[in-house]
Amino acid sequence: MAVLSGLEPRNVFAYFEMLCSVPHGSGNTRQISDLCVRFARELGLRWRQDAVNNVVIWKEGTPGYEGAEPVILQGHIDMVCVKTEDCPKDMSSEGLDLVTDGEWVWANRTSLGGDDGIAVAMILAILADDTLPHPPLEAVFTVDEETGMDGARALDCSDLKGRKLLNLDSEEEGVFTVSCAGGVRLDCFLAGSRSGLNGETGYAVILDGLLGGHSGTEIHRGRASANQTMVRVLYSAMERIQGLRLGDIRGGRFDNVICPQNRAEVAVPADRAGDFEEFIRAFGGVLKNEYAGCDSGIALRCEKTELSSALSGKVTFRMLRTLLALPQGVQAMSVDFPGLVQTSMNLGVMGMEEDGLHFSVSVRSSIASQKAMVVQKVRAIVGSARGTVTQRGDYPGWQYNRQSALREDVLAAYKTVSGRDGVIQGTHGGLECGLFVEKIPGLDVVSAGPELRDIHSHQERLNVSSVRRVYEMTCELLRRSR
Repeated sequence: MAVLSGLEPRNVFAYFEMLCSVPHGSGNTRQISDLCVRFARELGLRWRQDAVNNVVIWKEGTPGYEGAEPVILQGHIDMVCVKTEDCPKDMSSEGLDLVTDGEWVWANRTSLGGDDGIAVAMILAILADDTLPHPPLEAVFTVDEETGMDGARALDCSDLKGRKLLNLDSEEEGVFTVSCAGGVRLDCFLAGSRSGLNGETGYAVILDGLLGGHSGTEIHRGRASANQTMVRVLYSAMERIQGLRLGDIRGGRFDNVICPQNRAEVAVPADRAGDFEEFIRAFGGVLKNEYAGCDSGIALRCEKTELSSALSGKVTFRMLRTLLALPQGVQAMSVDFPGLVQTSMNLGVMGMEEDGLHFSVSVRSSIASQKAMVVQKVRAIVGSARGTVTQRGDYPGWQYNRQSALREDVLAAYKTVSGRDGVIQGTHGGLECGLFVEKIPGLDVVSAGPELRDIHSHQERLNVSSVRRVYEMTCELLRRSR
């Protein structure tokens, strides 16, 4: 029996459960893309699937709506795959194990992919509903949004006729997004050769228990980045214990996730081993105190380990100093939208390889010049240590449109369904809307979505009643779109 069969809207949750049954992490979207194509074929709808697995499905307007302006409904079909350390699931080949208590839906020990699977499910339910009055529909399902919006970037929009686009990739019900930050990913490298140990003691240093979260929508919460915090731990230890050498440091899987855990290896002079252990115990208490209000699960510990080589003391110092100088988190707040982050950066992934340290930084800003300034700062800091920086995944922001007919229609539809007034705001998260605005002249865009919590983490959960209201709002919007 389907886990979500008792939830309403039944058709929406049935499609969501179907989508969750196939793996669809970023870069692994062929199976879910083909699923969307089969859906269109079974309903006799016109469709297009491109080389990167984007899918577009068209449905004619119902009687009385044939001459209406088309409406584009859009979401992305990839998800961020995160799981607990003890979870044996291979998320590249297995579906999710869904759980519900009737109020919330989550996945057992993994991320849920409600971002953005619930959008796809709602759109499929609308396309399958022959009782719903609606204008011509253009359903756009993009891939690899989570790793740089590569699907939207590659999408050919020349056959899309709609000039109103409802993006369903927001995570707070009743809050309608009308602008977003642009972003870019920076791949950085610091060279460093290794040499054997000289009687030193090897230690593994583990920093975990952190909440992590989305580096756009949750960067303002003050949560610790395990990557940046581990750098601070090791730099502080190096100041106390002369001769400490770095053997390894690695953490994070995704550029756009606040790193929840990091593991490092260091070589410590044998006669200072006790001092090092005591330092780690004491510094763990410092971190517990600092993050008590926002990341209370933070835990720091060390254990002896076999270590055959490490960087020189000089290279260790240069590398840790450079990483310590890199900013992390909020860099500037918005004046136009009080409480909204304007500019930020996130040290998302790092790992030591044979040639040195590779790490990536995600930069976001709703002001293009500030985004460029942060990139400039990273280049200057890394360059001062003779490192290199390359750019990828540069995407534009989405500027606030003061005159938006779609925005007024969405607010009216939400008021009708919920009895509540919606809120208009910008987001520091990256949305594909900016790319669509760039590709389709005159496009009017609003982003909406149901209540999602702790996205991009194994604690992600989706509110059931919120899905119903957002789905009904979307249907009401289409009824009004004559």
